[in-house]
Amino acid sequence: MNKTSLKQTLLLNIGAFVLVLILELLGGWMLIDKHETLYSFYLWGLGYTISIMVVIWVNHFVLIPYFFDKKKYVLYGLLLIGAIFIGVSIKIYPEFNWVGITKMSSFLVYTTGTGMAAFFLRRNIIVRRENDEKEKLQKELELTYLKEQVNPHFLFNSLNSIYALSRQQSPETPDLVMQLSELMRYQLESSKKDMVLLKEELEFIENYLLLEEKRLSKRCSIEFSIDGDVLGLKIAPMLLISFVENAIKHGAQSTNEQSTISVSATVKNSTLHFLLANSKPKMDTTSKRKGMGLDNVKRRLKLLYPDAHTLEIDDRKKEYEVNLSIDLNVH
Repeated sequence: MNKTSLKQTLLLNIGAFVLVLILELLGGWMLIDKHETLYSFYLWGLGYTISIMVVIWVNHFVLIPYFFDKKKYVLYGLLLIGAIFIGVSIKIYPEFNWVGITKMSSFLVYTTGTGMAAFFLRRNIIVRRENDEKEKLQKELELTYLKEQVNPHFLFNSLNSIYALSRQQSPETPDLVMQLSELMRYQLESSKKDMVLLKEELEFIENYLLLEEKRLSKRCSIEFSIDGDVLGLKIAPMLLISFVENAIKHGAQSTNEQSTISVSATVKNSTLHFLLANSKPKMDTTSKRKGMGLDNVKRRLKLLYPDAHTLEIDDRKKEYEVNLSIDLNVH
């Protein structure tokens, strides 16, 4: 137990002791005339409070952790009965009688039960809070790891595009290098943020598609459209690019045939509908898109938008389609 927890436990039990003392004094106030002095009345209330709290403390700090939590229920029950009996004996000593024993035993059973209910309720809240904190930390660590995976993956694919153009000795290569520089600048800046503007993320995808369209020359027809009001909406960075990269990698890049890629982003009532479709090469029917990129984005969607997204992937013979909807109001 750390110093903070020890301090909180100490203050909580001191507060409980004072509260029980006040309740005992208030409960016995009607019988104050039976006491010789005010001092004896307060001493009577203090005695009851000590009897109650000692049994509760023994139960909380000894019996529950060392017997109940270790599933020694029979032994725990016997020891608890013994602790209550000792508490009764201390309180009614030296006047032992069945009426006093029965009355005090019933009283201690009631207060001990109430104390146990409060104890388990508090412990359950603490355990739940700790589990929530652990889950949040684990989620943050995993999201950081997943985000860091996207960066080198995207850079690798982009450099491959520039390399292919340089081998063709394309006069557009210098301009494309500058375009790639802008893409990488956005990627590096966005990787430091949890959320980015949807408008900027879609512009990033559009620029990446323009870069790939120039590299693929006339072999691939690319369409990109945005519909709806995207202003003010935010999305997790680099979340959609994996779908685009896979469309190029398993579509146009894997064949010399004429191919097509269609990407549309539509916003309705703060929900993004992202639809991507690409043609598949006739000869290559064995490609199963289970690489790091798609696994990464699926996991990020589950972590970031657990109940606010739907992802449908339709892998047909001639076309591969991704249909993603995200409620952007959850962040």
